[in-house]
Amino acid sequence: MKSAGLMPLVLLLSCAGNVPEQKPSAPVEKAHATGEAMAIRAVEFADGGEIPARCTCEGEDVAPTLRISGVPGGTVSLALIVDDPDAPDPAAPKMVWVHQVLFNIPPETGELKAGAVPASAVSGRNDWGEPGYRGPCPPVGRHRYFFRLFALDAPLNLESPTRSELEQAMKGHVLATAQWMGTYAKSLQ
Repeated sequence: MKSAGLMPLVLLLSCAGNVPEQKPSAPVEKAHATGEAMAIRAVEFADGGEIPARCTCEGEDVAPTLRISGVPGGTVSLALIVDDPDAPDPAAPKMVWVHQVLFNIPPETGELKAGAVPASAVSGRNDWGEPGYRGPCPPVGRHRYFFRLFALDAPLNLESPTRSELEQAMKGHVLATAQWMGTYAKSLQ
């Protein structure tokens, strides 16, 4: 009787090695010591919400206040790219329009205040060919605007890069990413 009771246990143990390895369905971001994933959040609008007019061409054209949390250990600098994948028309997008390129943001930065740039940060060129932020100004329809934050393990030695030049320089240095998305349609459309 005792041997019959052990048989299911022996079968269970012999099959344990045949269990397929469980892999996460999405990439796991490196986390801050608290276990919190890196995050970026706009103070003026909810994720997926409407960007207020003051942050657009119909207002003051000032960058929104962005709060940053969960920056992972080992981060030496942060980078921010703001872009619109729906240009020129969300019904037939043809390009990604870049509104801001900012890098060498100190990793201890908890907030990028509206319209302000930290002293050591460097502005790259947006798609108007200018440094700094230019807000949403869609020619037609409601567009999406992504605020993408990157934690980097090194500072970047660039003068005034475009988005693609910044992305090239970041290759192999990204520790974590986070994003926030807002939408906007001009009021006179």
